[in-house]
Amino acid sequence: MTVVPRLVLSAPSSGHGKNALAIGLLAAFADRGVDVAGFKIGPDQVDAAYLGLAAGRPGRTLDPRLVGTERLGPLLLHGAAGTGLAVVQGSMGLYDSLTGRSETESTAAVATALRSPVVLVVDVAAMGQSVAALVHGFRAYDEQLWIGGVILNRVASSRHETLLREALDDIGIPVYGALRRQDLPSVLPSRRHGVMPVLEATDDAARAVRRLGEAVTATVDLERLIGLARSAPPLGVQPWSPAGDPPLPAGAAPPVVAVAGGPGGSFSHAETVELLRAAGAEVATVDPFADEVLPAGTRALVIGGALPESYAEQLSANRRLCIAVAELARTGRPVIGEGAGLLWLARELDGLPMCGVIDAIGSSRDGLVVGYREATAQGDSVVAARGEVVTGHKEHRAVLTPRGGPRPAWSWPGGSPEGFIWRGVHASQLVPHWAAYPGIASRLVAAASAEPATVPAGDGGAAPADPAAVAPASPAGVAGFGPAGGPSA
Repeated sequence: MTVVPRLVLSAPSSGHGKNALAIGLLAAFADRGVDVAGFKIGPDQVDAAYLGLAAGRPGRTLDPRLVGTERLGPLLLHGAAGTGLAVVQGSMGLYDSLTGRSETESTAAVATALRSPVVLVVDVAAMGQSVAALVHGFRAYDEQLWIGGVILNRVASSRHETLLREALDDIGIPVYGALRRQDLPSVLPSRRHGVMPVLEATDDAARAVRRLGEAVTATVDLERLIGLARSAPPLGVQPWSPAGDPPLPAGAAPPVVAVAGGPGGSFSHAETVELLRAAGAEVATVDPFADEVLPAGTRALVIGGALPESYAEQLSANRRLCIAVAELARTGRPVIGEGAGLLWLARELDGLPMCGVIDAIGSSRDGLVVGYREATAQGDSVVAARGEVVTGHKEHRAVLTPRGGPRPAWSWPGGSPEGFIWRGVHASQLVPHWAAYPGIASRLVAAASAEPATVPAGDGGAAPADPAAVAPASPAGVAGFGPAGGPSA
């Protein structure tokens, strides 16, 4: 049986400070010489990136909708292999879920599946003895859930802390730490930068993680907390493995697959790179902002879903790389663009020229399109066979005109076909998790190893040679408005 000491950090709702505390805990334990691993429940690759920075190993997402409940334990064991502690940061409130499926997709459901103790982070700035009623209610709501204790945030004074501890002691809830209002500084870079501060290994990101670790070390009882984590029982499952049937003949040279990223990692889930390597690829990183050429010998390109939309100017400015990407796609080599990767492959975004692989124009809108989609593949590609159903996640402000090409990538109820399949290109704002669909990696590597099929020059889907041939889209050309006040998607 594989045993990994583990904790799930949650809160009554968003805004209690669990993100900063999770990062600080990982940094504090890592500074003590404990090998740690960080995980984020849900699709948020930004939080996962900072957890990874604090832990010193890739941060990972654990999303029951994207990977299935049955893979949560195996993925945690894989990502935390060889460590002395795994910290799993929850999303929203303990019993909340993005889709309303709290019984299977909430932080509480994930903690139950992981057989993990839960530590509640509670903002007590405007609370006294009522903290006991609040925590007791969370504990009593689900008898299967193991609430192991609390960490108090924004405590006003020593007297306030004593009052809170006494109230919680009356109901038998351990307190593992108490942070004053000024103890947990707001130091993380703005979320508009997405994963970039981590991938580019900026001083601001490293300094923020260090400060959070120092704050936690000074205020949290780390010894008692790791003792709680070590009480978690074996999971009774085997670790997930990226290994499968190698698609390459014996002795075949590994094809070079370029994965968009930076010095601190890629824009894809950590499992994506692991799957590609297990399938026989030589994975090389290409930085869309710094590299002017693709890695030598590149035969395929993957642009992951964590590429931030807010970096359009920087993407556009790297004209040499845009030309190289367009040439790779023109020759029929496999190119997968997820999320904002589709926008980079488009003709232009907010008036700025992009790679011009896809004959479409992107424009930013107010409001955010966010949510899961059960998508049906509309054509054969390295991502999916026609008719295959895939679950993915969308989170974007920019929309494309047209929304889909002559050969769209996906369709789902309530929306017109979306995305583009052209030659070896598969581009969509939908982001699946490859751990749930390992065949993507093996098909991509097989296609990268093969000679691309000969295709006629005018087979449709690519941007015409004259950029003036596509006029900027008017707002009236965008269909409808949907979730969160954003365009329907």
